[in-house]
Amino acid sequence: MVNDVGLAEELAQDALVAALEQWPESGVPDNPGAWLMTTAKRRAVDHIRRSQRLERKQEQLARELDEEEREPEQDDVLRLMFISCHPVLPTAARVALTLRLLGGLTAAEIARAFLVNEQRIAQRIAAAKQTLAEHRVPFDLPEGDELGERLSAVLGVIYLIFNEGYSATSGADLMRPGLCLEALRLGRLLAELAPDEPEVHGLVALMEIHASRLAARTGPSGEPIQLHEQNRGRWDQLLIRRGFTAMLRARELRRPPGPYVLQAAIAVTHAQARTAEATDWAQIAALYEALVRQLPTPIVRLNRAVAIGRAQGPQVALDLVDELQADPALRDYHLLPSIRGDLLLRLDRASEARLEFERAASLTRNDAERDFLLARAADLPAGEGVALADAAEEFLATLAPATAHSYGQTLTRLRRSLGGRTPLASLTPGKVAQVFETAWSTAAAKTWNRHRSAVKSFGEWASLDDLAGALERRPEHTGPKQAGPKPSQRPLNDLWERDLPLRERTLYRLLYESGAPITTVLALDVDDLDLDDRRSRDGKVAWRSATARLLPDLIGDRTRGPLFLSDRRPAPARTPAPENLCPDTGRRRLSYERAEYLFKKSTGFTLHALKG
Repeated sequence: MVNDVGLAEELAQDALVAALEQWPESGVPDNPGAWLMTTAKRRAVDHIRRSQRLERKQEQLARELDEEEREPEQDDVLRLMFISCHPVLPTAARVALTLRLLGGLTAAEIARAFLVNEQRIAQRIAAAKQTLAEHRVPFDLPEGDELGERLSAVLGVIYLIFNEGYSATSGADLMRPGLCLEALRLGRLLAELAPDEPEVHGLVALMEIHASRLAARTGPSGEPIQLHEQNRGRWDQLLIRRGFTAMLRARELRRPPGPYVLQAAIAVTHAQARTAEATDWAQIAALYEALVRQLPTPIVRLNRAVAIGRAQGPQVALDLVDELQADPALRDYHLLPSIRGDLLLRLDRASEARLEFERAASLTRNDAERDFLLARAADLPAGEGVALADAAEEFLATLAPATAHSYGQTLTRLRRSLGGRTPLASLTPGKVAQVFETAWSTAAAKTWNRHRSAVKSFGEWASLDDLAGALERRPEHTGPKQAGPKPSQRPLNDLWERDLPLRERTLYRLLYESGAPITTVLALDVDDLDLDDRRSRDGKVAWRSATARLLPDLIGDRTRGPLFLSDRRPAPARTPAPENLCPDTGRRRLSYERAEYLFKKSTGFTLHALKG
């Protein structure tokens, strides 16, 4: 009503304070919710009158006060969900604001749940409110095609909260059940408010069934218990029945299944099996095939490989997992080597499995998972010979401090990607080249050559056969950098004064400052950017301070995928190529045609006007 989340929260708190002061004497009214809403509305009217603005809103609020008092509409809660998960906010801010406004958690409680500093959470919430106010985000329900996109953002935030509780990314405990319960509460509430959306019921079903396993997921000392080893008698049957019911509601709507409905179907298949051996892995593999077509993210493809491994054998799965090792999005994802270790163990390649479990342990930030993986590794035979980590430390000790620091970055990446306990003798030019392709394929020539020199020197010191033999030296451009056209050469001098969405403002500034081809800029991925040097890693796009200020807000917590994303997720029948799909949000890369249309609609010019 006041178009300001922060102000609305203050008015609501004032109404609660008034209730605490008056109700002990006057008694609790028959309709407490309506009393609070009426009190808050009166204070909103007073505020608007004092500030002498929004005359139309003032009259509207005054009229509403004269109407019969009634309970706040459920639509208000749904609107609040959409505004707290608005796309203008970074993902971390959406999570914090949702837990604050809809979960009622304090900044301290949110900080404890995510193991971060309370001040950091408070800053995120404050910045989120300010961003919503600056963008004048309306407190309205989206309509048409926008509804699907915005609903997807809400579901993504709720599922992110659940996953952080189900499998904590860091800390001493494997799980944080409080977050799971809060996500379940929000999901159930959303299902009541949006009963005609199958993806909402699909997410609820998925969370209900996963939550049913919480008691069986850890042992007496908090150690993880894998799904196939869990005591299914400890699964919560009430939550499973709730999950089945939510899945039936999704199916009754008779629409093509989306990603959450498909994931829920996988969870249902697991829950229907009385024993691990009775699991219908062929059905699960088929469901993952359908999910990959809609959401071809590396993690979904990795999970599909696990299902195929159970249905068709470990070697088939290992081949699929090995194809994913070159994906930059998974280079530090601890479950990739963990899954690979499981497959190698099933193939009786125990010493190789041990290396994978040790590598997974070095990548995870969760103490319980790390201890579990190290315990699995300790039960397996160790490889023979000097380990890569030991050789690297010995080599770096022979170098001058500056050189050791530079070369240390290269060898740290090799250790993280290949495993620190990997026998030095097993290191080959091919393995090194795969690490380079994953980590530095888009790096500037100077950066690539620096890492190549480090590997070459290390290989010579270790008497390994031309360890950098598969790495070609890249030609370095030594000429002066070409600056983009001067602002005086550009039309549209009033463009930067307009109230533009963050995505468009960043795109236009980047085109303006870089002078780079439009298609080159739209083809940028998040991991192509060197934010410190203000350029892309291949050196084709460079920018100045205005773009540098905008990019962090546009990127948020994303570490991969297209830099500029479309407004909506693609339909299942029109799934783009994986490189044009964001693995975190499921949204496609912004197309040239769409960018051109938006700019021309706003200014009357084509995008080429930004290049001089």
